[in-house]
Amino acid sequence: MSVVIVTYNGLPWVERALESVRGRETVVVDNGSTDGTVAFVRERFPEVHVLEQENRGLAAGWNVGIARTSGRYVLLLNSDAWLHAGALDALVAFADAHPDAAVVGPRLRNPDGTLQRSVRGFPTLWRLATEYLFLRKLGFNAFYGGGFDHDAVHEAEFLMGAVWLVRREAIEQVGPADEAFFLFSEEVDWAYRFREAGWKSLFFPGAEATHVYGASHRGRLFVEIQRGHLRFFAKHHGLREAERVRRLLLVSLRLRGVLFRGERGRTYREAAAWLASGSVPELLA
Repeated sequence: MSVVIVTYNGLPWVERALESVRGRETVVVDNGSTDGTVAFVRERFPEVHVLEQENRGLAAGWNVGIARTSGRYVLLLNSDAWLHAGALDALVAFADAHPDAAVVGPRLRNPDGTLQRSVRGFPTLWRLATEYLFLRKLGFNAFYGGGFDHDAVHEAEFLMGAVWLVRREAIEQVGPADEAFFLFSEEVDWAYRFREAGWKSLFFPGAEATHVYGASHRGRLFVEIQRGHLRFFAKHHGLREAERVRRLLLVSLRLRGVLFRGERGRTYREAAAWLASGSVPELLA
């Protein structure tokens, strides 16, 4: 099996990520880091193959890395995540026992050891409404897998893409990750395509990893989250539904921009301004 890690200013966490998979065929695809990530990886992990490229997004980085590997499985590991002892062998053994699984994901932990909920439901207009209009606090939580048992094996619609073991056979059937998604929703699209082709995404709590949530992008690019939603809906449900999503997000983020102060409120207002600046085709052009 092989490992692909895409980095963009990956210090300080990339060292723990690479230590957790040491001894495996590993490719690091660097998307233009300026913090010394490339020099550090080459000095500290000389056995790792490092590829440098312009920043074309996470999906493009995955595809470049996967193309340079040869394993039956590819572990897509965030630069801010690391596997616990024995997790990689456990993931592979589980995947071998479940040949219908395109993706297997471990149970994730926050750095303080608490559970990080990684199970997701494919976005729908209603699910986005429950999230963006605060209905999740009333118990409507299908988008973020509310009520999902993180102590048992389950099929999921999709899993957070921080740690994915992906079957190469499934990639060859469905095709590579869609590079039109720059950051956010690329794993949603890929999981949706796997599912449409008859493959499964399985949550496996017998393996664990730690993920520093948001460290790889440090909370930036909130507009890219909205762009990812629109691109997913336009691709899989058509422009009319994507336009409904744009209007929902616009209303909800304008509301949040009023309710929240400081940097958080400013982020919401900037995203709302972007959503108001054009139609879906114009925003995705």
